[in-house]
Amino acid sequence: MSSVLSMTGFASVDASLEGGRGFGLTMKSVNHRHLDLSIRVPMGMDVLEPALRRAVKAAVRRGHVELTMNFEKASATAVVELDEALLDAYVNAFTRAKERFGVTQEPDLNGLLRMPGVMSAAVRSVSAGEIEGSVLTATAELLTRFNAAREAEGEALAADLRAGMQTLATLAVEARELREGLSAAEFARVKAKLEELIGTSGVTEERLVTEAALITARGDVEEELVRLRTHIDRFIEILDGGGEVGRQLDFLLQEMNREANTLLSKSGGNAGDAGMRLTEIGLEVKVGLERAREQVQNLE
Repeated sequence: MSSVLSMTGFASVDASLEGGRGFGLTMKSVNHRHLDLSIRVPMGMDVLEPALRRAVKAAVRRGHVELTMNFEKASATAVVELDEALLDAYVNAFTRAKERFGVTQEPDLNGLLRMPGVMSAAVRSVSAGEIEGSVLTATAELLTRFNAAREAEGEALAADLRAGMQTLATLAVEARELREGLSAAEFARVKAKLEELIGTSGVTEERLVTEAALITARGDVEEELVRLRTHIDRFIEILDGGGEVGRQLDFLLQEMNREANTLLSKSGGNAGDAGMRLTEIGLEVKVGLERAREQVQNLE
């Protein structure tokens, strides 16, 4: 069984290149209908973006995801070069001058190294090709941490959703028990009303019973309660299966909301404490479904 993942997550990784220069990767996400991926890399590193995009797409299915890469302040590596041929020329010139003028002093190396052209410093920038391997290795670690964070939040949401569905199932059972008593009372009320309206028109008792039963059936909520419970069971089954469940659960919640609306419309005319309680149950179911819908919007 795979895990349920939240679309909300955050992770970061600090790493370094072979030369010791450090860089950081940060990833964060919020919910979105599809995968909306934004990648930010330092100037001159755009060539890394396709590989980063492939790596993220392999690990994330939905959500607005932002991946940011930053380097340490140092932006280049300095290379100092010694022009040995020029240094030899300076030493030879010093030696000739010493012999000509009878000087006994030996050449000063520090002075010679300061002579023009003997020492030079070149700055070498790090190319994207040189760092791609290190960056992708760090990205793999980043995605592992990112999905671990999303899994933890997803499991917390799943536990809350299961508890919510159990509450709805309990309400459905109570509504079904109320419905059995209400149906008998509603039948008697409708039959009495029909007898009063028809009076002595010669309508048979059998016809009265049939008409009363049809009117009562139009207000019965048994079918809605059965479908609601079926949807609840299916909801928990999908949740327990894990994976990409967000869209399926959202569809089921829409179906359950339709049943709750019908339950409210049919129970609105029921009188007495039982009728009022049935209406309250319908409202409680609506509230529970709305809360579940907000939570499901965060699941991948």
